[in-house]
Amino acid sequence: MSEPYAIRIHENGGPDVLKKEAFEPKQPGPGQALVRQTATGLNFIDTYYRTGLYPVKFPFTPGSEGAGVVEAVGEGVTDLKPGDRVGYVASGTYATHLTAPAASLIKLPDGIADEDAAAVMLKGLTAWMLLFEIRPVKAGDTLLVWAPVGGVGSLLVPWAASLGARVIAVTSSEKKAELARASGASDVIIGYDNVAEQVKALTDGKGVDMALDSVGKVSFEASLSSLKKRGWMVSYGNASGMADPVPPGRLAQGGSLILTRPTLFSFIDTPEALARGAKLLFAALQDGTLKAEIGQRFALSDVGDAHRALESGKTTGATILNP
Repeated sequence: MSEPYAIRIHENGGPDVLKKEAFEPKQPGPGQALVRQTATGLNFIDTYYRTGLYPVKFPFTPGSEGAGVVEAVGEGVTDLKPGDRVGYVASGTYATHLTAPAASLIKLPDGIADEDAAAVMLKGLTAWMLLFEIRPVKAGDTLLVWAPVGGVGSLLVPWAASLGARVIAVTSSEKKAELARASGASDVIIGYDNVAEQVKALTDGKGVDMALDSVGKVSFEASLSSLKKRGWMVSYGNASGMADPVPPGRLAQGGSLILTRPTLFSFIDTPEALARGAKLLFAALQDGTLKAEIGQRFALSDVGDAHRALESGKTTGATILNP
C-alpha cells in the first residue's frame, strides 16, 4: 500500500487545483474511529467546493462519501471495532484515511461491497430524503426527474418506480434515455427545450406532483411550469449553475406551488435519522430494487480527470475513486 495521502485544494479553480499531498492520519479521539478507505464516491458537490460555488476554508480536502475498514477506535466507542467494514457520508473523503465520529459510520451488511457502498451512501441517502422525507412519494404520483442516469438520478428512478410512481425523465441523449427507460422511467424527454409543454402533453394538461431538479439554472423555470396545482418543486443541485431568485408571487401564479431547497445533512443530523435512512437504502440494495451502477472508476490520484469527465457530462451512474 502507498504512503497515506490526501487530495487538497489551496485555491479555487479548475481540476488542476486538486493536489496530491502526503499526510499523517489523525488518531481517533473519544467517540471517533480511524478508517482506512477502500473506495470514495465522486459527486457534483465536490466540484462546487473546488470552483468556489460553495466557499470553503483552505487548505480543503473534498469528498463527501466513502467506505472502508476500521483501523482503530477512540475511547468510548463500543459499536465499532477494528476490522469492521463501514460506509459513511463525511467531509474530506479524498484521502487514504478518514477520522470521523463513530456515530456517523454505518456498518455494511454482508453482501454489500465496499465500492457499492461508496457509490451510494451520499447519493442513495439523498434519494431517500427526496422520496421518503420531504414529501413522501406514494403510488399514483407523477414525478419529473432531471438527470435520470446520473449518480442520484440512477437511484431515484427505480426507487420511485418501485413505490408505484410514474417517472417522467429529462435527459440529454438517446443513449441516456434508453438507460432511463430501462431503470423504470415511463416517459423520457430528450433535450431541455419546451420541457414544460411536453410534460403537460404527457399528463393531459395536469402537470406533475413533484419536480426533482438537480440541474439548476437552465431547468428551474421549466420545472416550476411542469407542476400541477400545489405541486412540489424540489431543487437539490446546481449542475448548470445556481437558479435565479424566484419571487414568492411566482409560486402563487403557478397554483400555490411549494418550493424547497433541501440538503441531506439537515435530514441525517441525528444518529437515529441516519440509521433510518441507511436501513431503507441497504434494504433496497439487498432486495434488488436498487443497484450500485458504477459507470466508471479512477485512481484517487487521478481525481482531476474524474472531475473533467463529470463536468463534461460524459459519466453515467456513479464514479468511484480508488485510493
